[in-house]
Amino acid sequence: MTGTETALAVAASGVAPDVPLVVDAVSRLFRPDTVARILIEGLGKASIYFIIAVGLTLVFGLMGVLNFAHGAFAMLGAYAGGVLMVLAVSSGTGPYARVAFFVVVAAVVFALMTAVGSVLEIGLVRPIYDRTPMYQILLTFGVGLILEEGARIATSARGIQPEPTWTGAAATIPNALETFYSILGASIRGFYMFAIVAGVAVAAAVWAFLNRTLYGLYIRAGSEDPEMVEALGIDVRKAFTVVFGLGTGLAAVGGVFLMWDPTWGPSVLLNIDALLYAFVVVVIGGLGSFKGTLAAAVIVGIADSFTTWLFNTGIVAFPGLPEVTIFALLVIVLIVRPQGLYGVEEVGGH
Repeated sequence: MTGTETALAVAASGVAPDVPLVVDAVSRLFRPDTVARILIEGLGKASIYFIIAVGLTLVFGLMGVLNFAHGAFAMLGAYAGGVLMVLAVSSGTGPYARVAFFVVVAAVVFALMTAVGSVLEIGLVRPIYDRTPMYQILLTFGVGLILEEGARIATSARGIQPEPTWTGAAATIPNALETFYSILGASIRGFYMFAIVAGVAVAAAVWAFLNRTLYGLYIRAGSEDPEMVEALGIDVRKAFTVVFGLGTGLAAVGGVFLMWDPTWGPSVLLNIDALLYAFVVVVIGGLGSFKGTLAAAVIVGIADSFTTWLFNTGIVAFPGLPEVTIFALLVIVLIVRPQGLYGVEEVGGH
């Protein structure tokens, strides 16, 4: 049995690893291949976390709305993307065609869910802008539960097991993204490098929209002083509808990526799981801060990758270590800097 197999066996058994195994694992931590693996896989995870969380940041930072249905939108994105990919891809579809289909599917899901989010903002969220945040929490949380149960009923009726994951959609990933590539001696799954490219593209697009377009200026101005903006003849309500729609669409795109992620996959449980990770990233970075969300996603992604490596090497035999570590980071940030890394004392609002 190899050293890696021994580590995995120890971790699976739940028995504390022996001292030589721990010493060997610690010495491997500082090797270039281990560092490269932790960083690259961490950045891949961070990219997906950012894509999901940045929508939540936009909605709260520019509108002051606590959207607890955000995870449900990611879940719907995973299922919608899975359905479209299963319909578009066959066993004979090549790897480049699968990636091209994936990009098209992500764009379609983004457009559909942006429209859905806009309708929800007009019909449900807009009437409670002037009420306390508790109304927003209860409303959006209720919407999330309705969407989760609706997805559970729909997937069960179609013979798709809602829990744990829908393997049929995950199987549409091309072999090129499932293959491990050698980078600085480390074996890196191609999907994580693909996710990094997508995360950079989404971050650049959102930043450019908010800072380099006239409509982005309207949105930022409307979040600061809606009365003055309306006095200038700009429809602030329309701007907020666009923001809520964009936030919903971005969450759904993140769900499409989770469809191919080896540790996630389409599942009804994404409603809560994606929501928790999104809120952790947003709170650590600072509510409403685009820069903070980006920085926090990197921190959470690398922490997730590092703690996963600790479990796989047998140093820690607790499989829930990544989740515990991430929430420990949240608690530490809330104690040391309650407003988050780049947050301010008061953001959002109308």
